Amino acid sequence: MEIATDRYKHCAVLHLRGRVDSYTAPQLTEAIEALNQEGIFKLVLNLSEVDFMSSAGFRALLIGQRNCKRYNRGEIVLANVPPRLREALDLTGFTPLFKIFDNLTAAVGHF
Repeated sequence: MEIATDRYKHCAVLHLRGRVDSYTAPQLTEAIEALNQEGIFKLVLNLSEVDFMSSAGFRALLIGQRNCKRYNRGEIVLANVPPRLREALDLTGFTPLFKIFDNLTAAVGHF
């Protein structure tokens, strides 16, 4: 998995590419925590190029969301979620936990 980060005035965007599984999920957790350490708690995850996400990836999303929402500092929103990944989010019950946007512009504009 590859992670590229863009920083904007009100948020940061993490562009994920590849598979988010038990081997690569710790990289996602570290990237989110690094931004939190910098004081950035409003995050957009661009998932357009994610091929697969395992339960470890979902756990990384959940931990990141919990840390960002603590003390009402921010949140993680998802953008460009592929249909198969959206189905997995629905099946696991994660859909209500995240705001999901169809494009990156709307997601960034949310903040």
